[in-house]
Amino acid sequence: MTVNDLEVSQFIAGFWRQNSWEYSDGELQAYIESLLELGVTTIDHAFVYRSESQFGRVLKQAPRLREGMEIISKFGIRPMGFGDMGAQNTNHYDSSPEYMRRSVEATLSDLRTDYLDVLLVHRPDYLMDTDALAAAFIKLKEQGKVRHFGVSNFTTYQFECLQAACDFPLVTNQIEFSPLCMGPLENGVLDQCQLYHVNPMLWSCLGGGRLMTGTDEQSVRIRDALGKVADSVGARSLDQVIYAWVLSLPCKPLPIIGSSRIDRVKSAIEAENLQLDREQWYSVWEASTGYSVP
Repeated sequence: MTVNDLEVSQFIAGFWRQNSWEYSDGELQAYIESLLELGVTTIDHAFVYRSESQFGRVLKQAPRLREGMEIISKFGIRPMGFGDMGAQNTNHYDSSPEYMRRSVEATLSDLRTDYLDVLLVHRPDYLMDTDALAAAFIKLKEQGKVRHFGVSNFTTYQFECLQAACDFPLVTNQIEFSPLCMGPLENGVLDQCQLYHVNPMLWSCLGGGRLMTGTDEQSVRIRDALGKVADSVGARSLDQVIYAWVLSLPCKPLPIIGSSRIDRVKSAIEAENLQLDREQWYSVWEASTGYSVP
């Protein structure tokens, strides 16, 4: 699909937990090739994930793969333990133009690529100078190092403030959303995405696994509702219903799949073929909130 002249896949492959997968370079290459064969061409990284170096080694070994993918990365979080790119004494956010430049250069070097398809501000920085950041965006774009820009975890006002400083559209707001985290339905973020025709990227759609295994009352309620919907629509698994549920949103979201298992990716993609009616969608909403609509 096309988002503000950016070609992206309906599902995005997230590499947040790549280091815990313990893949060899060859295994990671096979996984990436399988993703591309399935049509999952958009790849999500971040400087703080520590995922980019190994991914870059794979791209160096198989440079043909780069042409068939869109790479997202994020900058702005400076934690301890990252040398001069991290914090020295206090974890903090840094959206300054100089730090963005350094972060992009490090990311491009690690990924063994000349450009990023999308660069996101990873977290809202309370000291963000939007005019300075917008000017720095333009410079990176003119240099051919970044093609599109967006944000992650921004409120409506934070998005509005940065967008007002830019003379080009921000392509996304990457946010947490699931039946366990429905705040964006109420806080205006998803409404704003419709207003600006921005496709939000959704992380943790499965609630970090809690929707599958959680024993708390809310998780059990939601799981029961998902099971009933699954039976009605012929879904093979609860995660398919969850992805179908989020795909029902009119802002046309792009769910991020964080699994290392290609069979789980295949299952998620099949959710595109499931259609939930309004009553089924609201049954999951009701299970999450614990009460009926007013």
